[in-house]
Amino acid sequence: MSTPSAPSTHATDQHDLVEWYFEQGWTDGLPVVPPTPDTVGAMVDALGGDPDRLETRVPPRWGNLTREVLAVNLVLAGCKPSYARVVRAAMLAMSGSHFNLNGIQATTHMAAPLLIVNGPIRHEIGMNAGANVFGSGNRANATIGRALRLIMLNVGGGWPGDDSWHYPDRSARGPRATVRWQPSGHCQFGFRRWVGSSGRRLDQSVGVRRVGHDRRQRTGRLVSAVPDRASAGAAR
Repeated sequence: MSTPSAPSTHATDQHDLVEWYFEQGWTDGLPVVPPTPDTVGAMVDALGGDPDRLETRVPPRWGNLTREVLAVNLVLAGCKPSYARVVRAAMLAMSGSHFNLNGIQATTHMAAPLLIVNGPIRHEIGMNAGANVFGSGNRANATIGRALRLIMLNVGGGWPGDDSWHYPDRSARGPRATVRWQPSGHCQFGFRRWVGSSGRRLDQSVGVRRVGHDRRQRTGRLVSAVPDRASAGAAR
């Protein structure tokens, strides 16, 4: 990661800072909090000072996570300085060989880290451990997770590739796609395909359900994998 630093005077004059960070590719797709020397300094102080100290390296690019780089990403995510210890501890654990962050970052599977915080620290920083724990509305829960993802992106380089293997993406890739899906809510309601028309559809959804196939198994099992998994979910 080329450390996100304060933009030049020219950039500040020409662009809104939030848009400027989008242009640099230092966001997770949502607006970030532009760092300043004061906010980054406060984060570094919360981490114990010494901004150049290397905490760990983040795969798959193995970028150097110094305290200053960690502090910048904490600010980008919207964290308070009191959250810094939790994010640092999580990154140290995630970058250990036993966790295999490299595998999680580089896989075509849908794995993602799940951080569980326990003990007095969760009360000190106001984390939600009750109703709607995986939902919206709690700054600590949301920004700690976001900081981890920003570090995985900006420092580890875990950006999705140009050619996606997720099947819902295929309909948007036109003639290059080998799997052709009719755009849901588009062609089904009378719109023509690939002529510039757009459609919108709103559905209720639940969490994704994994369907996997081991190449070492017989190919015939792949055919039944999806209906088997679907019927198992419906039985519940």
